[in-house]
Formats: sequence, structure tokens, C-alpha cells
Amino acid sequence: MELKDRVRELRAQGRSPKEIARALKVAPSVVAPLVRAIAAEAPAAEPELVGCWVNVGWSEGLTVDPARGWVDEAPESGTGGSVCVLVARRHTWDKMTVCGYLADVYCLGLKNALGPEVLDERELLRFRPYFFGEYAGWQDAPIELAKDIVFGSIDHARTLGFEPHEDFAPVADLLGKWEGESSITFGRDGKPFYVQGVEDDPNRVLQILRRKLSDDEFDYALAEE
Repeated sequence: MELKDRVRELRAQGRSPKEIARALKVAPSVVAPLVRAIAAEAPAAEPELVGCWVNVGWSEGLTVDPARGWVDEAPESGTGGSVCVLVARRHTWDKMTVCGYLADVYCLGLKNALGPEVLDERELLRFRPYFFGEYAGWQDAPIELAKDIVFGSIDHARTLGFEPHEDFAPVADLLGKWEGESSITFGRDGKPFYVQGVEDDPNRVLQILRRKLSDDEFDYALAEE
């Protein structure tokens, strides 16, 4: 049986791309494009949205089109440009497919992604506080806001020279289709602002930024500072 057929069979069983890669003893980067190709063969109805959440303080430093009516329930609990999004869609009658997204909305775009994971309601209730554990809390969010945060931050980062994390491909579909321009102006107060993360190579990041921008067109904060 061809690899694609094996991937199709396992996907039909509800296996995540990472689980399929482990089962077939191949790299996730081999499985991801096959999963996307299989999904494109026979477009299915979008699974029911069970829930969508974002950390409070998500709007700090951003300009958001007021016409969208998106409310930040605790804007004072700023996150320094780091925004987490969690999405759950119906998998089976008693389980949900869950994906998480970590976006640097000031500069780097999608820094990390989690899933897809298949959880029941009890598991999701335990997982959600863990996922948002570094923030002041979370709030219900419309899926349109989640799409704008994730896809919009990716588009913004690409204008600066940065691509989304490699784990984004397997979890992109759970957000649904996104078209048009974002209703959010990214960057801190409209200006790219790089804050060094634990796993970042700051010299590389600054080198990429300087290919596109002069030093007075962006700000940055390094760990030693």
C-alpha cells in the first residue's frame, strides 16, 4: 500500500499527523503535506466549533477595528505581544479535536503550535488551565478573532522576513478559511517590536529585520538588557 493510502486510512481513524508519523515511522514533515492533499481531495463540511479561547490581555499594543466589536476582558493584564489561542472542534459525539497557537503579534508571528489532539470534555477542562497557565486568564473568543490573530500575525511577520513555526501546517485547518485583510494592526503601537524568547537566536532575528527595516523603524529588547 502506498504511503498516501496508509496516511488516509489512519487519518480516517482520527489519528493526528504526529501520531500517523510515529505509526508509519516517518518524519512529520513527510506526513503533513499528504494530510493536506487528502483533505483537499474531498472538501468536507467544517466540523462544529465547540469552543475558542484567547488569553486576556491579548489586545495590548494592538490597534483593533472597533467595528468588529472584539472585547479584551482584561486589557490591563498585558502579555507583551505574546498571545495564545485555543480552538476545539467536534471530532466524534464525545470527543473534540483541539489545537493551540502561540503568536508573537509584535514581530515573529506564529512561534509555536500544538496538536491536533483528540480530547474528551473532561480532558479539555484540565488542559485549558495548563495551556493558559502563564497568563492572567482566558476568555471566550469568536473564531474570527482567533483567525485574525493567528493568520494576521503570520502575514505581518512575513512582511518582516519570518515564516511560521513548522508545526503550524498540521493545525492550520482547524481555524478554518481566512480571507481578506486583518482587522488588527500588528506590532507594538503599529511598530515591529522584537522581544527575545528563550529559544531565539537574537542575532539572526535582528539580521533579518535589518534586511527590511532601518534601526529606527523597529524596536527590540534582548534578554541581557
